[in-house]
Amino acid sequence: MVSAASAQAPASPVANIAVLTGRVTSPTSDTVAVSIHDSPFDSKERISYARLNEKGEFRLSIPVSGSTKADLVYGDAVADLFLDPGTDMDVRFKADDLPGTVKFRANDVPTGFATKLRNSANLTDAQRHRQQMANANSYLAEFDEQFVSNDGFQVLPDNIQLYEAPFVSFLDYRIKHERNFLEDRAARQSFTIDFYNYAKAEITYSNANDRLTFPDLREQVVSTEGRMTMTPGYFDYLRDPNLLNDQTAIGNEQFQEFLLNYVHYMAAQQKHQRTDPDFYPFCYALASKRLNGQMKLLTLGRILQESFRFGHVRQSAAMLADFRALDTKKRYIATLDNDFTKHKALAIGSQAPDFRLLSAAGDSVRLSSFQGKLVYLNFWKTTNGLCLRDLAYAQDLAKRFEGKNIVFVNVALDELELPWKQLVTIKKLPGVHVRATGGLRSEVAKAYNLQEVPTYILLGEDGTILNPKPKRLSSRAAVDEINQSFGRAGVYSAAVAQLPGAPK
Repeated sequence: MVSAASAQAPASPVANIAVLTGRVTSPTSDTVAVSIHDSPFDSKERISYARLNEKGEFRLSIPVSGSTKADLVYGDAVADLFLDPGTDMDVRFKADDLPGTVKFRANDVPTGFATKLRNSANLTDAQRHRQQMANANSYLAEFDEQFVSNDGFQVLPDNIQLYEAPFVSFLDYRIKHERNFLEDRAARQSFTIDFYNYAKAEITYSNANDRLTFPDLREQVVSTEGRMTMTPGYFDYLRDPNLLNDQTAIGNEQFQEFLLNYVHYMAAQQKHQRTDPDFYPFCYALASKRLNGQMKLLTLGRILQESFRFGHVRQSAAMLADFRALDTKKRYIATLDNDFTKHKALAIGSQAPDFRLLSAAGDSVRLSSFQGKLVYLNFWKTTNGLCLRDLAYAQDLAKRFEGKNIVFVNVALDELELPWKQLVTIKKLPGVHVRATGGLRSEVAKAYNLQEVPTYILLGEDGTILNPKPKRLSSRAAVDEINQSFGRAGVYSAAVAQLPGAPK
């Protein structure tokens, strides 16, 4: 455990501002930025920009209400930051390698004292705090280099192939080294207590999440094998009561993700599956019973957002009303209301937005002309690596279901027509291929609320949305899911009508 001398409560700041000054060596862009997610339920980032002068120097003043994770952004490169009111640092990096070269130094702290903080009686509280925050951000850069950017310490791409026993050994090895790294740095430097708790939670819950989600992720990624059956003791670590009730980790994204994954796991243990009409109401009730305070509110909000995005909107209204009463400070309800409204049109059982687009062969294709068949919609781009990776799986699926009552409609969101048309023609890609002019800004993209590619949607024979988030083309489970979907149009709506409290 970190000593009182090395993790200290922050001094009272004079303003809710974090200051970054610095310099970019051999700049390739004239702007540096810091992005912050202010709400756990809003994907929009608050971005602060600064222009570089002729020497590559910049100064940023970032409003912050408390300790928060942030991202330093330069061009396409990103590095982790941790900021709070009173942070005042000099940040320097090479333009061609932000994550690998970034260095942090406290502003207005005598150099001699910076390396001997334990004997810093002559430092003011403000100077001591600046040094602690520079230490924190240096730790993040070192941690990223040693662990995050090292594939040997990550589940993907290689360790996902492991079987249960060696995978558990891998996680045990990783968490031991990560914790030793943190404690070593905390013993030699000084961190604020907020940062130490953040760093500790990041290690604990990234490992807890990886262990909890391993069976599902492995089933999706390792397409040559079926789902792995875990031994009875694999999930015993979840019995630790401290894992669910760590008050010091409430603001940590990994902790919030773990609570959601835990609720999913508990629902599955009681035979509730994601495709069941009552899955999200059950998860909501389970989290309401098992969790308390802010942890409960954050987890319920995440469950609501999932219910919106996976098309279970018909069951969401009652849960949203309950959440409105719980969110007494009105911190989150407006964002969730907007999210609910945005996803209503794409609820399971809703008619899929129709479109008419030109195919690669120059024909006019209308989505509604495929009514009477299952439709697997694939929104993709030829410039996206993940989309290109899935091409082989798309071809395999098309062959598997040749002659069956299903059509694969691939909607390209490419800005340029020629590269898309050439790829479809040269590769002789199966299925129906059309392009939405304007890409992610097109009317089709807006109608389907598309934010990224690839995005898949499965439509029933009656043209209604059967599953707005089906298994990916590369998933072994995609074949089973499609087979189980034939003739199920309307079944979901009928099941929803039977749920307690369903509108008549």
